Amino acid sequence: MKKLATLLILSLLVGFTLPAFAGGGTDGKKFNVAEMINHHILDAHEWHLISTTDETTGKEHHYSIPLPIILWTNEGLVVFSSSEFHHSPVVSKGNSHYILDHEHIYLADAQGKKLEGVSQPLDFSITKNVASMLISVVILLLIFFNVKSAYAKRASQAPKGLQSLLEPLILFIRDEIALPNIGHHYYKKYLPYLLTLFFFIWVNNLLGLVPTGANLTGNIAFTMVMASLTLLLTVFSGNKSYWGHIFATPGVPKPLLIIMIPVEVIGIFTKPFALMIRLFANITAGHTIILSLVGLVFIFQNMFLGVPVTLFVLAMNCLELFVALLQAYIFTLLTALFIGQAVAEDHH
Repeated sequence: MKKLATLLILSLLVGFTLPAFAGGGTDGKKFNVAEMINHHILDAHEWHLISTTDETTGKEHHYSIPLPIILWTNEGLVVFSSSEFHHSPVVSKGNSHYILDHEHIYLADAQGKKLEGVSQPLDFSITKNVASMLISVVILLLIFFNVKSAYAKRASQAPKGLQSLLEPLILFIRDEIALPNIGHHYYKKYLPYLLTLFFFIWVNNLLGLVPTGANLTGNIAFTMVMASLTLLLTVFSGNKSYWGHIFATPGVPKPLLIIMIPVEVIGIFTKPFALMIRLFANITAGHTIILSLVGLVFIFQNMFLGVPVTLFVLAMNCLELFVALLQAYIFTLLTALFIGQAVAEDHH
């Protein structure tokens, strides 16, 4: 009962303070929940932290971490900070002018009008998602180098600290994912990739739940690259039996191969495509639901609505913690299954 009362008090306090975090509305503008959601789940050339509104003037102030913009243009490599777009909507570098429109950088004239019929620059910028991915890589390196050194110092001793947390997960991936799906003969070859895949996706899923965090695993480009790696690994690991089942399915009459071969070839691509969509859709859906619930408070402009909304958001965040682990597990499991199908020996 005491815990329930504490939870209700915290929910009430959050409900009272939620209106202070509405990124607009005090200057007469109507709150746009779709714009708020897109702002949080889409990639950006800066890392937005918080927005405040001046009570006297109603002017919004945005606090962000600028990120480097790297462009390849007809004039060569162009590098500058994204903060320059805050000082002027048109950034001039050399003989060219650049504008930022919906997170896309275009060549423009001196007045800021997009130039048509010209070759637009290639954008290799360190965006919010890229910065988040680099942070996750650093986190993983720190964690696993720490665990490696702990094993070296505590050889033949019981695991302790991070060791005791990660060892069951590593053994689970080896014994419950790699071994059953790939087999004893080949699992050691693919286990490092499966471990990297699992922890990389899991850590980035968790980073997306941190306030102001990037929605990396909810980005279709990221999930497409991860699924493409699985596709390439499966295709190049395929043995004679694997390709034989695709182009000459055993037990199928030869006239039916005209139908079966295209179906099997399409299946090679639909499997990783399903991986791509599953991870993208589940992570994006969770973030969208949470932000939509918070947006209800500002749409109805009722602070008391913050109490039930906070409870729902708290429940959704707990669910998202589980989904972050589940989606990393599913992606790794299906990758191991596809690899196992490619390397399986023909027993007929």
